[in-house]
Amino acid sequence: MRGTIFAAVLCLVPGSAFAQTRIDSINTNFRWLGPDDKIIVERYDDPRVANVSCYLSRAETGGIKGGLGFAEDPSRFSIACRAVGPVTMPGSLPKSEVIAFSQASLFFKTFQIHRALDPEKHVLVYTVVSMKLINGSPFNSISVVPTDVR
Repeated sequence: MRGTIFAAVLCLVPGSAFAQTRIDSINTNFRWLGPDDKIIVERYDDPRVANVSCYLSRAETGGIKGGLGFAEDPSRFSIACRAVGPVTMPGSLPKSEVIAFSQASLFFKTFQIHRALDPEKHVLVYTVVSMKLINGSPFNSISVVPTDVR
């Protein structure tokens, strides 16, 4: 029973879901107790469009709460998506979908990366949004990747 509860709690600890690679971690604020505040840079590869990678930088709260996974990270982030090779859109690609997310608090907040199609201009539009369970958030950032389809 204890093992099951412990495993369930570990699944809830904030982390980077779906992040393929952590690129860098930059300390921004020294904390006497617990880890420092940081800017985290992660790469998310689009799971359905080959050769598109999104780079997300986000603030991560340190201190005692941050070290234990109880701090809510601030809604400070940026996204840049790039073609890292030839980009061809698959025929079955939905017009809009969430392609990745990252936890920003233990229960209530995530950063979600959305992909949308602009077929008129032949581009993929990626947006990262701060999502809260109770109150939505206007914080967002956007990046666009052209495709080879004309």
